[in-house]
Amino acid sequence: MSTVTVSAFIEAQDDDLWRLLTDLPARADWLSAVGAVEVLGAGGFAPGTLWRETRLRPDGGTEPEEYEVVEALAPARLVLDSRGAGVDYRITWTLRTVERRRRGCTEVTVVQEAVPTRPYGRVLALILGGLAARAVEGALRRDLADLALAAGPARSAEAA
Repeated sequence: MSTVTVSAFIEAQDDDLWRLLTDLPARADWLSAVGAVEVLGAGGFAPGTLWRETRLRPDGGTEPEEYEVVEALAPARLVLDSRGAGVDYRITWTLRTVERRRRGCTEVTVVQEAVPTRPYGRVLALILGGLAARAVEGALRRDLADLALAAGPARSAEAA
């Protein structure tokens, strides 16, 4: 299993960030790596909610990814599962209100765990592990920067 963790301080309230993270139809509006979002099923945002995102790859292609909400504790913790080809992913978003530079802001931490589920997934993890981890870290940092930008025009994320 490989784990990548990225954190940022975002000058916004945790409930505002939570609304951005859980408004599925709007995700494509603020996530630069997402071209489209399709909600699979009806109902609100809760454990069991499913959706598909069309993610833009660095090479210009696209990759559909499906997500399922495993845990949603507003506005502090969001856990998602995404099943891949030979590897399953668990993505955990944690939002924690902090005071920074005498202002309130939210520390947002994203942890992505990759668990190989098939033999070829394990082999690929051994061969490409470091490269894949760097690519995932870059993608998570971009998502955090997009979240900070979407939180407000004067907002910015700083790597923790």
